[in-house]
Amino acid sequence: MKKLNLLALSIIILIGFQACEGPVGPPGLDGLDGVNIVSKVFEVEVNFTQANNYIEKLIFEEANIESDVVLAFIEWEIDGGKSVWRALPQTVFFNEGGVLIYNYDFTLDDFRLFLDGAINPANLGEEWRLNQLFRVIVVPGDYASSRIDFTNYEAVTAMLGLKDEDFKRIDLKK
Repeated sequence: MKKLNLLALSIIILIGFQACEGPVGPPGLDGLDGVNIVSKVFEVEVNFTQANNYIEKLIFEEANIESDVVLAFIEWEIDGGKSVWRALPQTVFFNEGGVLIYNYDFTLDDFRLFLDGAINPANLGEEWRLNQLFRVIVVPGDYASSRIDFTNYEAVTAMLGLKDEDFKRIDLKK
């Protein structure tokens, strides 16, 4: 019986404390504003020529952070009026046996887009060398460990909340 009375008394006390309301305490300190993480994105049209040794180097306006990752995508084709973007490196196998690779590399300060592979770029038709459109996305380090396929253009842009209009065309300085 004592156990039952003790249990009943505990329940009544618990209900009583939940119903109590005290005076509002003093206001606390304002919290810090959240950090807005923004990706650097742009679009560039490149002509790979013998004059530039089939390499185009671009300098970032601001240096990246060590943990940032640079991704590059090439406009591979237009399908139904929409661009189809493929992640670099992108490999093309020719019937004649040559291999062309659109590739890139980057540092904190710059990145390079270039032609690579077992083929002489001078022997390529203009459709493979000229007016090649690329989109470059600098993924902030906060996202670099995300569980996402960074070769999937749609997934990357969705994760970062990017739209086509966010990609501003930059002109290469000669």
